[in-house]
Amino acid sequence: MDIRVVQSRKQTLVGDSKITVLRIDPGRWELELMGVFQTGESGGHTAREWSKKQKYAAAINAGMFQTDGKTHLGYLRSGDRVYNGRLNSYQSVMAFDPRQPGKVAAFRIFDLDSPGVDLQAILADYASAVQNLRLVKHPGLNQWAQQGREWSEAAGEDSQGRVLFIYSRSPFSMHDLNQELLGAGIGLVAAQHMEGGPEAQLYVHAGDTELEMFGSYETAFKESDENSAAWPVPNVIGVRQRATAH
Repeated sequence: MDIRVVQSRKQTLVGDSKITVLRIDPGRWELELMGVFQTGESGGHTAREWSKKQKYAAAINAGMFQTDGKTHLGYLRSGDRVYNGRLNSYQSVMAFDPRQPGKVAAFRIFDLDSPGVDLQAILADYASAVQNLRLVKHPGLNQWAQQGREWSEAAGEDSQGRVLFIYSRSPFSMHDLNQELLGAGIGLVAAQHMEGGPEAQLYVHAGDTELEMFGSYETAFKESDENSAAWPVPNVIGVRQRATAH
């Protein structure tokens, strides 16, 4: 696991125009979906609180959620439990927990509109799957035209199959964020949008490093960089060290 800070080429409206990329080797670290759908709690926690409760080394939003404050937007499966069985129009599915480790990659982001790819085929190989809004399609294709809305946070896959947790306090349009990431030399081949604005979070606590990062600016929601505390979120993807490396 390592952290890189990318200075964007384009200056953002507010903030320092920096993007933090946490790179994770899925052979040494495992991902886990966690949220109120599993704990039965009435409300969520910050990424830091989820990490403390579940002993994660890192955590990021699992994705956007519905107005009930709990339900993930799009398909969501963790192990043998399906927490949202509705497949929507989002074209990106993150998959992990291989049913036969070593036979398929430990982690993969799939494009549902690619030939031969569908949800059932993914679930035949992986026990956990998270559908989210697509940002970058394999093999590194920006899927967003320019538009006026700005926010910041994503998860991706690099050319070596590693997990990328991507966070920016500074707001970008999705087109511009994709362009910055594709030009940053991080080997990005696929990415999906996880959250934006004050809910967007990335927490890391590994060794002597502890970082809590949370967003603020979101067009038409909170158009300022003044948010000073992480907001509770219902669902996260946590990272913990594997007992044995794969």
